[in-house]
Amino acid sequence: MTTTPLARPNIDPARLAALASIVTGSAGHHEVVSPLDGRALATLPRSNEADVERALAAARQAQAAWARRPLRERRAILRRAGRLFLAHQDELLDLIQLENGKNRLSAFEEVSDVALTAAYYARTSRRLLRPHRRRGVIPVLTSVREFRVPKGVVGIISPWNYPLMLAVADAIPALIAGNGVVLKPDSATPLCALAAVELLRQAGVPADLVGVVVGAGSALGPRLIDGVDYVMFTGSTATGRIIAEHCGRQLIGCSAELGGKNPLIVLADADIDRAAHGAVQACFSNSGQLCVSIERIYVEDAAYDAFAAAFTRRVSAMRLGVGLDWEADIGTLTSADQLAGVSAHVDDAVAKGATVLAGGKARPDIGPYVYEPTVLAGVTADMDVARTETFGPVVSLYRVAGADEAVRLANDSPYGLNASVWSRRRGGDVARRVHAGTVSVNEGYAAAWGSTDAPMGGVKDSGLGRRHGDEGLLKYTEPQSVLRQRIASVAPPDRVSGETYARFMSRALALLTRVRP
Repeated sequence: MTTTPLARPNIDPARLAALASIVTGSAGHHEVVSPLDGRALATLPRSNEADVERALAAARQAQAAWARRPLRERRAILRRAGRLFLAHQDELLDLIQLENGKNRLSAFEEVSDVALTAAYYARTSRRLLRPHRRRGVIPVLTSVREFRVPKGVVGIISPWNYPLMLAVADAIPALIAGNGVVLKPDSATPLCALAAVELLRQAGVPADLVGVVVGAGSALGPRLIDGVDYVMFTGSTATGRIIAEHCGRQLIGCSAELGGKNPLIVLADADIDRAAHGAVQACFSNSGQLCVSIERIYVEDAAYDAFAAAFTRRVSAMRLGVGLDWEADIGTLTSADQLAGVSAHVDDAVAKGATVLAGGKARPDIGPYVYEPTVLAGVTADMDVARTETFGPVVSLYRVAGADEAVRLANDSPYGLNASVWSRRRGGDVARRVHAGTVSVNEGYAAAWGSTDAPMGGVKDSGLGRRHGDEGLLKYTEPQSVLRQRIASVAPPDRVSGETYARFMSRALALLTRVRP
């Protein structure tokens, strides 16, 4: 494994001050530290519950006017925002790397996704949000139109692993639908979210419509949920359960993309070189700190030896680095906690008899939280890495007798977020048998994530609700039925007895049940 050096640009203090001014905060200061070298990046205001209330009140007031603006204006503003993200990508890529530590190509995935999402919903929202005619109870006499009205104010709680994309890509459809937003980014990576909000404002989004609060989720989350009309959360399954319970008490909806222990299946008829190349990307993008990344690989016996050799050869050749350039294939973990968790999983597996085929150790010579991309074999059920999400650059390789065993083991997990199947002929059939919200054939995760027109989310302990597709926007709206009754009422007319009315309606209903839809 080779390394690339850190090249650190100067960050304009005036630029940081502009970003800090976006935060609704009055409770002291919050320091943002770069995982690349442990140095401070910025000091921001810290928020408290009163600040959350101020941000909510401002967003709610601004939302009323925003919802009255024609949809074509809202669409145009968010389409413009998508273009601005592309135009400012160099600065955004630097900021993502400095704040999160991922390699530059993984950072580019964030920028490109935001632009794609903005373009997609600017294009499709007219179809999704226009009024639809529905059938009334009495043909001709009852007319019904279904409208889609915004929820009001949406709370978005975004994680540190994709600090730009998961902050703003979920906000875009909420805004186009006519909502206000209060965003609580992870405390470790708020600068990317602030840069995103600044670009939204440049595009024409009213300043108060999107508020940002910075602080611990345990301190700010409950007050935020109490004050919003819908919650979008991305994070751990444990926290997702708490948020869903809180939303249930408030009788508001929520969508949550949670954890995963995602499987990849290589069948005997797969293109081995292509599968090995795809598996590297699927396992080690963003140093494995990706909800949809692969942590388990099941290979049919006939292909195991060839795949294991090709895969470990590619992994061993990966370039580690913390430079702000395009040279590194894998960057750093984002925190000391992440490093400790990854190291514990690998150490436990090795102590219990697993074999390290590639990687297997931390690299403090490169950066304080860098860990080598690691491939394990001989993993057994008693090892922590077997069933618990690692969320780091570690994957376990398993030999299986055939597709049936691979599917059974792939499904033997409380999670069901993403999966991957590699095969020349059998991929589609096997994919349908895997219990996951998305299953890619001859691809790891990028095709599923990038196909914005298709819904994406988890089953089982991997979450509820969907982002992308129609549901990714409609979840931020309420359906409202407006009905107009002509001439006759549905109730019995004057001087007609209830019995006579019921006999007449029974005949009418019997006739309607014979009419084909």
